Amino acid sequence: MRVAVIPGSFDPITNGHMDIIHRASMLFDRVVVLVVVNTDKNPAFTPIERVLLIEKATKEWDNVIIDCYDGLLVDYVERVGACAIVKGLRAVSDFEYEFQMALYNKKLYPKAETVFMTTSPKNMYLSSSGVKQIAAFGRDISDFVPKVICDEIMQRLNQKKGE
Repeated sequence: MRVAVIPGSFDPITNGHMDIIHRASMLFDRVVVLVVVNTDKNPAFTPIERVLLIEKATKEWDNVIIDCYDGLLVDYVERVGACAIVKGLRAVSDFEYEFQMALYNKKLYPKAETVFMTTSPKNMYLSSSGVKQIAAFGRDISDFVPKVICDEIMQRLNQKKGE
């Protein structure tokens, strides 16, 4: 069985993320969307909340599972026996950082390949931080996030603004 891991903070998940997850689910037998804890970021949602949101958004895809992890990515990849780490790229600037991470990961766990997927042109500008900023001003984000979780995301981000 070919297993791929798609790591990210997904705070919140966007339609750009969904596009990469869906496309990867057609290439691999199982796809693990891995919510990773990034200590450099100030998340709006807890890791468990992000897992639950992603589960709702991907429930129609039988070969997609969601998990969270706060350790080294390659340790998780090895533990689940994944053959690939899938990373979405929006621009050349994404590639520079992701290429460096791919080299580290290959050195630490040579059995997994990093697969880069370019985002669909309609999603090239999307980022979780951009979505959070728009939502913080009360604007509609329904074109940017999965419809099934849009209200939950808006409710949280509007709540955060009021704190």
